[in-house]
Amino acid sequence: MDRKEVLLTYEGLKKLEEELEYLKGEKRKEIAERIKAALSFGDINENSEYDEAKNEQAMNEARIVELETLLKQATVIDEDEVDTQTVNLGTRVRIMEAKSKQEFVYHIVGSAEADPISFKISNESPVGRALLGHKAGDTVEVDVPGGKLKYKIIDIHK
Repeated sequence: MDRKEVLLTYEGLKKLEEELEYLKGEKRKEIAERIKAALSFGDINENSEYDEAKNEQAMNEARIVELETLLKQATVIDEDEVDTQTVNLGTRVRIMEAKSKQEFVYHIVGSAEADPISFKISNESPVGRALLGHKAGDTVEVDVPGGKLKYKIIDIHK
């Protein structure tokens, strides 16, 4: 099996470690209490509370395994050493959409910590991939489901 490198910022690493700690501690206890309470209702064959708690337990354990695997494969990007001459993983890039003149600031991160709502886009996303390696002043074209978008890179910073 090929081991896929997981690229994370220090902030992303901390967030995943905190989630793992919560799932292994507090969340496991919470689910165990729900299972215990459901078992007290008697026959588990027709006990929807028990089934629900067991399903939640399975999902929690699956997420724990997923997070442990991600963290084992993680390479942390030292944002202090990130080159801001070009768009790289770990940089923040201010861009302007050519037609609307609307500006956005995106933080380029690895796919494991991408969160478009927080303007953290993956280096593997269409926009992230198109921006990589370009300099301030460059215009990049991005293929999106609705056609092509053009972005001008205004500046790059940490």
